[in-house]
Amino acid sequence: MSAILQVNAPQASLVRPLYTSQERARRDATVWTTVQGILAPIQFLVFLVSLALVVHYLTTGNGYGAATVSIIVKTVCLAVIMLTGAIWEKVVFGQYLFAPSFFWEDVFSFAVIALHTVYVWGLVTGTMLPETLMFVTLAAYATYLINAGQFVLKLRRARLDAAS
Repeated sequence: MSAILQVNAPQASLVRPLYTSQERARRDATVWTTVQGILAPIQFLVFLVSLALVVHYLTTGNGYGAATVSIIVKTVCLAVIMLTGAIWEKVVFGQYLFAPSFFWEDVFSFAVIALHTVYVWGLVTGTMLPETLMFVTLAAYATYLINAGQFVLKLRRARLDAAS
C-alpha cells in the first residue's frame, strides 16, 4: 500500500494550482474580485426569483409579463457578470477569456449566453410561442446552474490551494 502512495505522490504535485503566487496577488489586489463577489449572489437571487416566475407561468398560465421581465433582468445580470468577469480574467491571468484555470467555466458560460440569446431573439422577433420561450429559459437556467456549480467548485479549490 505504501508503494502505491509513493507512486501517486509525485503525480499529485504535477497538478497546477488554480493561481500562481503572482496571479493570486493580482486577484487579491483588484477591485474586480469584489465586483464578481457582489454580482454572483445578486445574479443567483435574480435567477431564483425568475425561475419561480417561469415555473408559475408554466404551471398556471398566469404571469407571463412578470416572467418575461424577470428573464430580461436575469439576462442583463448575466451580461454584466460576463463582461466584468472577462475584465477580472484579464487582470488576473492576462487574457480576457479562456485562461487555463477557468477554461471550461468560460466554455460553459458561452453555452449559458447562447441559450439566453436564443430566448431574447425569440422574444424580440416573435418567432417563438410563450411556452417555447419559457422552455428555452429553463434550458438556459439549467445550464446556468451547472456553470454556477463549476465556479463554486473553483472557489473551493482556491481555498484548498491557499490552505496548502
